[in-house]
Amino acid sequence: MLSEIVASVIAFSIGSNNTSNAFGVSVGCGVLSFRSALILIGLFVTLGSLTQRRVMETVGSIASLNREIVLLVLIVSAVMIVVANIKRLPVSSHQAIIGSIVGAGVATGSARLGVLASIILSWILSPAGALVLAVLIYTLLERLISELPVFSAERLLYVMLILSGILVAYNTGANELAAALAPVVSAGLLPPLEASLIGSASLFAGAALLGGRVVETVGKGITNLDPLSGFSAQLSAGLTVLAFTFLGMPVSTTYCLVGGIVGVGLLKGVRAVRVNLIKRIVSMWVMAPLLAFSASYLLTIALVR
Repeated sequence: MLSEIVASVIAFSIGSNNTSNAFGVSVGCGVLSFRSALILIGLFVTLGSLTQRRVMETVGSIASLNREIVLLVLIVSAVMIVVANIKRLPVSSHQAIIGSIVGAGVATGSARLGVLASIILSWILSPAGALVLAVLIYTLLERLISELPVFSAERLLYVMLILSGILVAYNTGANELAAALAPVVSAGLLPPLEASLIGSASLFAGAALLGGRVVETVGKGITNLDPLSGFSAQLSAGLTVLAFTFLGMPVSTTYCLVGGIVGVGLLKGVRAVRVNLIKRIVSMWVMAPLLAFSASYLLTIALVR
């Protein structure tokens, strides 16, 4: 029961950080109210979690852990994610969870390093791919809407931005939440369907109660976003994460979104991007899995002795 509670806490934290992070573009552009974004989060996160299991299977195959070690992994992950929320930085829950699993796997001699290598490669490629894709989308759309009346172009962008937000919400359930639930499911503590429903409900609660904190960081903090820039960043993140989800790779919606925002910001010139904030985000991108790995490894060694 305790493992399930901790998994729910992680899902709650994803809702307060990662999901609202992704919808921060829509809210930051003024296209959606935060309340409307919450409705989309609830619907499509649940749909994504119920219809995609590939990421859950991949994360569950990183290491073979007993129930006690799984509980330890979840506690370490939860602490890392909560600290990230307090710091108001969009840190990926994937990294805390996978870093913890690998730390425990190495300590018990059950880690599958080939799977880990594929995941790390996906972490590197996904935000870079989203950045390039955002530049391409922005460039093509800028040419397209320049031929439309201003009112029509604006309405089109608003609709497309909402649709891209729906894609991000779906990916959050199919990828982010799936990774968080994988240790509980792989250890046999909960069946996949029950885990998905509990996780989706917990994630929605986190988004509703605490989601506004990180919206400002991503939606407005990295660069000033207009609807075209916001849509380009959000669609590039959504398509990138969806592609990796079909491959079964746990990648971060947060970092893909950040990559997309940086891409459109660079089109406006380097000065349009707040480099110091990017440095903080990248430093957390490196430190989070390392800290999670170290804490989980040391605690597992102490537990198994």
